[in-house]
Amino acid sequence: MPNLNEASPGSTAALTARYGERFRWLLLLSVMAGTVAAIMSSTVVNVAIPGLSHQFQLGQERAQWVSSGFMVASTVAMLTTPWLLARFGYRATYSGCMVLLLAGGLMGGFAPNFSLVLLARVAEGLAAGVVQPIPALIIMRAFEPHEQGRASGVFGMGVVLAPALGPSVGGLLIDGFGWRSIFFMVVPFCIVCLWLARRYVPISGPGGMAASRDEALDWLGLALGTAGTLCLLNGLVALRGGPAWESGGLLALAVLSALVFVAWQRRRSARGQAPLMDLALFAWRPFAMGSLVALIYGTALFGSTYLLPVYMQMALGLSASSVGAILLPAGIALAVAIALVGRLADRQPANLLVNIGLSLLALSFALMVTIGLGTSVWWLMAFSIVGRIGLGFILPSLNLGAMRGLAPGLLAQGSSVIGFVRMLGGAAGVSLCGIALEWRLAAHGTALTDGSHPAARLAAFDEVFLLLAALCALAMLAARGLGAGSRLRPAG
Repeated sequence: MPNLNEASPGSTAALTARYGERFRWLLLLSVMAGTVAAIMSSTVVNVAIPGLSHQFQLGQERAQWVSSGFMVASTVAMLTTPWLLARFGYRATYSGCMVLLLAGGLMGGFAPNFSLVLLARVAEGLAAGVVQPIPALIIMRAFEPHEQGRASGVFGMGVVLAPALGPSVGGLLIDGFGWRSIFFMVVPFCIVCLWLARRYVPISGPGGMAASRDEALDWLGLALGTAGTLCLLNGLVALRGGPAWESGGLLALAVLSALVFVAWQRRRSARGQAPLMDLALFAWRPFAMGSLVALIYGTALFGSTYLLPVYMQMALGLSASSVGAILLPAGIALAVAIALVGRLADRQPANLLVNIGLSLLALSFALMVTIGLGTSVWWLMAFSIVGRIGLGFILPSLNLGAMRGLAPGLLAQGSSVIGFVRMLGGAAGVSLCGIALEWRLAAHGTALTDGSHPAARLAAFDEVFLLLAALCALAMLAARGLGAGSRLRPAG
């Protein structure tokens, strides 16, 4: 295990002395690069789902697990981040994630069958899940309050810009080199990130830890979280075409797993052991409301990221490269919006900025209903831009609104948990969009592969977009709870 002594050459103190005040920005940019690579790998594959389905003769339900498998692994892995940072330090944890992401990319690119593709996606999801909470923790511990909004804007560019640009990059790669190229895309990113980690990421890091170096990981809690997530997603999928007893049983097991998980976390806290998820976080109302917003927001964001490329290709008949070209300006608009909002987040109330973003995102989904088979692609591009500007308002403000006021000892847990609920919403969102789409297609008497009923197929997509708009409106009610308040005491 690494030496975490602050006097060592790789310590925060030593690196600060070497690089001066700019060190915290170099550190944030280094881990953000890994976040971009990890999250882009989650969404870039969505454009390849039609190609994968054709290559391995998959139905939509099975092909959907290319996205859902990543999301499940990523969601559960987030809960282990505080323990891994305490046990192995920042540099080893971050570098290990990049090595795992690199291995997943190579495995997926060379995979001869769908089982290895799915295994590669799970490996990439584990890496993405562990690395994502790290930048938010660095922001809260290494930056002064008046700089946190600007730093959150930089972090938000990694978290949200990657899903926005993923389909654009993926479309170009697939048309030029085939679906395997999307897995190889992460390889150069990971190599650069490993070099940055060696140079700028400290052994220990600026954040407080939630567990001691000698404490074992809460394996029972992790198993319960994994079982609950898998039962939830499989139960949602079974709602579409399986027997009622199967979907009902799986969803009941998901609820039971959640209840046992909560009871077990309380028991560990009462014993003085570090829980996998510190439930004291939810006593802080802004954090509780922020987590609810993150859950719904994740559902809408990742559900739409799955839905939009399929909609453009299967309903509107556009090529993968055309999808990429349409979404690229929206990604640029997002980059501009998130940089500006990051500065506003230091001065404006979080609930105001989050609600503006949710309003724009809901409007974008609602406007998709006006798109027809003869509509100019410029309107499609414009509506996508509106939604991405909305995303630019949400993420920097949401993290700060939820986590400001938490005690230092709870920050690592707070960053991990809010990422967990956002990804849980995302994993459910991909499944819910697939379920809702199949449901509405069946109601209109058509299917994705049925080229003889384009109007009916388009109507089914429109109804799913309206569902996503309604979810965003629901999140606006919870966002009213984001605000200032008293500081929580450290747990234990």
